[in-house]
Amino acid sequence: MQSILSNIKIKVNEKIYVKDPETSTLGKKILQESIFLIDEIGFDSFTFKKLGERIGSNESSIYRYFENKHKLLVYLCSWYWSWIEYRMVFKMTNIDDPMERLKRAIIVVTEKAEEDKSIPHINEAVLNNIIITEFTKTLHTKEIDDENKEGFFLIYKSVINRIVLLIIEINPDYRYPKSLASSIIEGALHQYFLQDHLKTITNCNEQISPTDFYLNLLLSILKNNK
Repeated sequence: MQSILSNIKIKVNEKIYVKDPETSTLGKKILQESIFLIDEIGFDSFTFKKLGERIGSNESSIYRYFENKHKLLVYLCSWYWSWIEYRMVFKMTNIDDPMERLKRAIIVVTEKAEEDKSIPHINEAVLNNIIITEFTKTLHTKEIDDENKEGFFLIYKSVINRIVLLIIEINPDYRYPKSLASSIIEGALHQYFLQDHLKTITNCNEQISPTDFYLNLLLSILKNNK
């Protein structure tokens, strides 16, 4: 899989950035180090000045790639969901049984990410931590409707809609496929957060993963609604 992904260009909406960071050494370094810095200090404390000091470059050079730190976070999240979508498609390839395809899709979107060595400037495991703690900050803004119209969240919605289509294929009479699919993806992130910080209000732990929970929930719902 790594060899396949290494030949794939992860595409992000060009309206999110000023200059494509994937086209230069500095741009890739901005992506690489912003992931580590946001993970270390949190997005609220993250600034382009701090990032510039970390990469040994002027703050102004970062603005040549991203208008502001919000757009950088949207970029990183879009990159992550695009990577997830590629992995979903790969895992479901040549699988005829729709239930097995759905299980594989759920595993991809709910499991903890591991670093993909074939993409050296992106540490997917650390980026996964950012998605868990910071992703909602890309959505819960006053600009959400305008950014949605600009297509900022098309990749994220595409991941959800792939799961929606699988649910409908298995049970076309189920009334809430979109709500179920989006709840699984958002819920898995929340369960990882609870597992790390508010352990007393989740059953997820070292023995029970969010993936275990959502596979159980999904199969129970679809079985009982046939």
